[in-house]
Amino acid sequence: MATETATATEHGAEAAAHGAEAAHGGLNIHPMDQFIVKPLFGDGPVGMFTVTNVTLWMAVAVACVALLMVIGTRGRNIVPSRAQSIAELAYGFIYKMVEDVTGKEGVKYFPYIMTLFLFIVISNFIGLIPMAFTTTSHIAVTAVLALAVFLSVTVLGFIKNGPGFLGLFWVSSAPLVLRPILAIIELISYFVRPVSHSIRLAGNLMAGHAVIKVFAGFAGALGLFSILPIAAITAVYALELLVAFIQAYVFTILTCVYLKDALHPHH
Repeated sequence: MATETATATEHGAEAAAHGAEAAHGGLNIHPMDQFIVKPLFGDGPVGMFTVTNVTLWMAVAVACVALLMVIGTRGRNIVPSRAQSIAELAYGFIYKMVEDVTGKEGVKYFPYIMTLFLFIVISNFIGLIPMAFTTTSHIAVTAVLALAVFLSVTVLGFIKNGPGFLGLFWVSSAPLVLRPILAIIELISYFVRPVSHSIRLAGNLMAGHAVIKVFAGFAGALGLFSILPIAAITAVYALELLVAFIQAYVFTILTCVYLKDALHPHH
């Protein structure tokens, strides 16, 4: 009996060993590993004040914004350099967006909106560099940006309009019997804004980067037959370049729409 038990144990150990070997030899792709937050120094737990890879790449994004807008435009040449041209194009693009959506009254808040756009778009593009970290793929980052916009426009709405800001939730053009129901719907949709505002940005970036990682895993596993995954990576990467800009644009223009509601709350 003891011999049979020992034999069964040996067979079980051999089966487990073969299973482990098969697992190591198979396709092993972990597309979400690229989003793990790690301490920049050491291997300890991540605390509130731990300097992480997110901290590093957010600092890099801020430095890039400063280099573009301060160093790049320092000369103010009549014939602009490449950096000055990019800075001027970004300035004109966002200024026109703010003016068109919010009107002349919203132009005074242009610096805040411009800062938001530059930080998000540069963070998005930095995340496409191999071995870099996409900070805007983390809901913790985008939620802070969205909450800052939500709280800012809400406080501004009450400062500018007082109790009249509540007119944003009262659809005066609707039949009287429907107005209370619409007011509840408007109120719910208003408080959902920071959720949709943040998830839209983080979700799109995370999905695109995960797809690229999956195709890269297939390319590594197929060896000589990796031409199709590589072609797919190239196509998705080109799409991600477009998404990086579009998502920054969407976040910014929604900020302008929310600002317009704060300045002109009446339907």
